[in-house]
Amino acid sequence: MSVCIPTYMLASGLIAGGMSWWQAIGTILLGNLIVLVPMLLNAHAGTKYGIPFPVLVRASFGVRGANLPAILRALVACGWFGIQAWIGGQAIYSMLKIMWPGAANLQWVCFLGFWALNMAVIWRGIETIKFLEGIGAPFMLAVGILLLLWITRKAGGFGPVLRAPSKFQTTAEFLAFFVPSLTGMVGFWATVALNIPDFTRYATSQRAQMLGQAIGLPTAMTLYSFIGVAVTSASAVLFGEPIWDPVALLGKFNQPVIACIALVALLTATLNTNVAANVVSPSNDFSNLNPRLISFRTGGLITGVLGLAMMPWRLLNDFSSYIFGWLVGYSGLLGPIAGVMIADYFLIRHRQLDVEDLYRRKGAYEYSNGINYRAVAALAAGIFVALLGLVVPSVRWLYNYAWFVGFFVSAVVYAGLMGQRSPVEVPR
Repeated sequence: MSVCIPTYMLASGLIAGGMSWWQAIGTILLGNLIVLVPMLLNAHAGTKYGIPFPVLVRASFGVRGANLPAILRALVACGWFGIQAWIGGQAIYSMLKIMWPGAANLQWVCFLGFWALNMAVIWRGIETIKFLEGIGAPFMLAVGILLLLWITRKAGGFGPVLRAPSKFQTTAEFLAFFVPSLTGMVGFWATVALNIPDFTRYATSQRAQMLGQAIGLPTAMTLYSFIGVAVTSASAVLFGEPIWDPVALLGKFNQPVIACIALVALLTATLNTNVAANVVSPSNDFSNLNPRLISFRTGGLITGVLGLAMMPWRLLNDFSSYIFGWLVGYSGLLGPIAGVMIADYFLIRHRQLDVEDLYRRKGAYEYSNGINYRAVAALAAGIFVALLGLVVPSVRWLYNYAWFVGFFVSAVVYAGLMGQRSPVEVPR
């Protein structure tokens, strides 16, 4: 899931915003090391008890209240699904324009065609997703490295690319861009940091899931981000301006064979990432609303339709909309959920859950008619404070730190509210 075009666009967006190559890579590495911590913590319960995210979150929000964080997480995944479908459609459109110049008016046809391909994969089920996972990432990584070598040779080697200086003249200018960018890097994986139990429930041990994530996430993200950084820097050398969108960049080269191979790789990786990262979780979340009526397949179809409704072409309008609007904005919704979950599992319950009661009404996690209003209050407090900077300019810094602010506010409020309960009330 790390080897995908949104990863590339993270790094290229930072370059387009004015960072040097090492500043961009350092920001991405730091963001991934930070988000690895809540990811490992939330993953623990999935491995220990074999439960997915919508079930784990019942412990803190209640057997009915869990639908609130699950749907917030699912809506963000729908937005990501739309973004990936738009990227894939643009790749098809770019290929058509290279091979058939008369295809200038088929942009929306290509987008909807790729969206329909995603829907077909979802309908075929999880085995198709597993197959795509096995071939997509290695193919995309190999083509990314080839693209890197090819474009840097065109730009005169790595020297001109890596010598490009930062555009920030002062530390204050850099920090004004760095802080929300770092939040965006954390926000990039804030979704999977919540629903990681959907995957780690199949892990053989805690050691296995911890090593797999610790080795896989920062390394793969940093490596593929470097490709995005170097290629975008090379585009600035070749074309006089940094081109952050790889599809737009490939469209500038008049070598159909190279461009088409690269775009086929882009399509494969985009389809691979979309169904794995942006369908599995929301399908579980929507199914959790009414398991008798909404199956995994139906949940996937709902994800696809909502992905269209969220207008991904606007989210990818430019690097600023992508990083500071989309990534930072939704991190203010998901950080508070992570704060409540981690505080509940580690501070309140000391990693002890009654799994049977997680699937039962009137059990230990019934709270008040199935809803833990303390968790809802903590979530609301975290979201309010994290997004306050959007409407009150004097505290804009709260929004720049949206994930961090939301996480800590919700965790503290939740621990404080739950601390008022007697030990008998807290299931062990």
